[in-house]
Amino acid sequence: MNAAVTTVAPAQDLSPMQDARRGFPAHEQVMPLRWRSQPSRACRDVPAETAVAIVANGTSHAVMMATPDDLEDFAVGFALTEGLITRLDQVEEIEVVAHPRGLEARLWLQEGRARALASRRRQMAGPTGCGMCGLESLDEALREVPRVEAECELRPADVVRAMAALGGQQHLHARTRAVHAAAFWTPRGGILALREDVGRHNALDKLVGALARQGVQDRYGLLLLTSRVSLEMVQKAAIGGFPMLAAVSAPTASALEAGASAGMTVIGVTRDDGFEIFTHPRRITGATVPISA
Repeated sequence: MNAAVTTVAPAQDLSPMQDARRGFPAHEQVMPLRWRSQPSRACRDVPAETAVAIVANGTSHAVMMATPDDLEDFAVGFALTEGLITRLDQVEEIEVVAHPRGLEARLWLQEGRARALASRRRQMAGPTGCGMCGLESLDEALREVPRVEAECELRPADVVRAMAALGGQQHLHARTRAVHAAAFWTPRGGILALREDVGRHNALDKLVGALARQGVQDRYGLLLLTSRVSLEMVQKAAIGGFPMLAAVSAPTASALEAGASAGMTVIGVTRDDGFEIFTHPRRITGATVPISA
């Protein structure tokens, strides 16, 4: 089932989908004072950072500063990785609504899922004025990650080749040098999907949403990240079902603990001449170190 996608323009506009986001481009041009041995002026593209509210059946669940691209993917991916839904077919409709100072990505869920979500919100409600706080939200932040069921086996050269393939497809980063990317690479298909955003979590949510909406269920491949690997990134990756994760930066200690618990292979400091495997190295052929006699 494919969720219907509509886009609603501001009240003063009677324009089609692309005009609903008029005023919210992914990047814009500025002219900084540049110093290269002497001062000069030159144009530079900088990425946009827009307030995007994720709303499910009329209830706001989060407001994120995000790049205003691929917002349908963002809404679905956020809903999946944060447990608002467990399957794409629980979404009946998606709409993106523009406001003068931001955007809403609205999800309309099946009645049963909406009721379960409303019940969860009531159980987690904290004191007035602090929103979702208290022990319940700490438990949410430190939630256990699911065990990754998918398996995959790659060669060291595959990891290097996959990361190298990112460069040619990071179009917004090529213009701005200021956004993160998340991509899914497979040995046969190369990069199946890639999403960019000013926020690393947003880029990963967009990728998870894109794969769900494209019907890509097979996870035989490598999740690629251009950011550091935090606990939340591993949590989202595990929920997304990725058995292997490779990033350009190093992971945090909490991320490694979560990755080990989830059975995920976490790779960091990925460069063109190698990388570091932090958890479950069995999926990289020839990566084990012989034990000396």
